[in-house]
Parts: sequence; structure tokens; C-alpha cells
Amino acid sequence: MTRTSVVNRRTKETDISITLQLDGTGVSEISTGIGFLDHMLEGFSRHGFFDLKCEVTGDLQVDGHHTVEDTGIVLGQAVAKAVGEKKGIRRYGYFVLPMDDALVLCAIDLCGRPYLNFDAAFPTERVGGLDTELVREFFYAVSYSAGMNLHLKVLDGHNAHHMIEAMFKAFAKALDMAVGIEPRVRDVLSTKGTL
Repeated sequence: MTRTSVVNRRTKETDISITLQLDGTGVSEISTGIGFLDHMLEGFSRHGFFDLKCEVTGDLQVDGHHTVEDTGIVLGQAVAKAVGEKKGIRRYGYFVLPMDDALVLCAIDLCGRPYLNFDAAFPTERVGGLDTELVREFFYAVSYSAGMNLHLKVLDGHNAHHMIEAMFKAFAKALDMAVGIEPRVRDVLSTKGTL
């Protein structure tokens, strides 16, 4: 079974196309116009074993906000579309990821109810071309457009690059677990019978 989605979104601020394969090998082709965001999405793809193609043209002459937020929206939509009716998936995923000084916890529930709990204080305002305040905006957009309950907590760390990269990798590992197929689940993992 190959679970793939293609999502295109065009506004006056951004033009985004994402192709996502959940059952991939971690191959990526990323171009957002923000080098550090490209690096984070490449890590997400590689460590989650998701094949990801992401092409973004945004109004970077204004700032990075629309590009980062809208990329999160489209990625969340791509996850929701690729996972479909959620039959047979584990639904929950979690990971605690160390990266040098940084330690990040990520937990996910693909329940259809969006919620973000984001706990991180970055020591710098920018990493490369990315405003660190936009990291929360990205994950907020992903969680709400995917309909996922997402908890991200930086448990330790003092280097913003490491902290953010650990967040993206922990998210990848937790999402890989959540979308994984559990053979004991016949329909959906819910007492209500639907997610």
C-alpha cells in the first residue's frame, strides 16, 4: 500500500505544491526560499522515511511569515490526505530526540481534533534565514490543517539550531509511528468507531 498525496495552494502571498508519500525511504526535493527551512524539511523527510517534494514561492520581500505558515498549512493538508480514513494506523506516536545539547519531546494523536502544545524558548531571534518565532507558527499550521493533537517540548538545550532541528526530527519520528500500520487494528483505533 502506497499512501501518497499531492496538495497545491496558491494565494496572493504564496504558491505552494507538496507531494508526500508516507511509505517512502526519506527522499526529498525541497525549495522554500528559506535555506534553514529547507534543511529542516529535509531532516523531517529523512528521519520520518517520508518521500517529500516541496516547492514554495513566497513573498520573502515582506518577510518569512507567509512562506513558513503556508508551508505548514499545506504539509498538514498533505498528511491528512495521505493518511485518508486512518484505517489500521497506530494513531498515536511519540519520540524523545537528543541532538547535542538539545533534548526534545514530541507526542502526536491523529484524532481529527487539532491542538498544539508548544513549549520552547529560543535564545536567538534567527537561525540562518528563519525567524525562530516562526517555528511555532509552522507547527501550529501543521497541527490545525492535519487535525492532529501535537505536543512539542524542548526539555533542554541552549543552541537554537540544535533545538529546532531536534523538534523537526522528533516530529518526524513521532509522525512515522502514528501513521504506521498496526495489524491488530481492523478499522480505526477509537471506541467511537471514527476518527
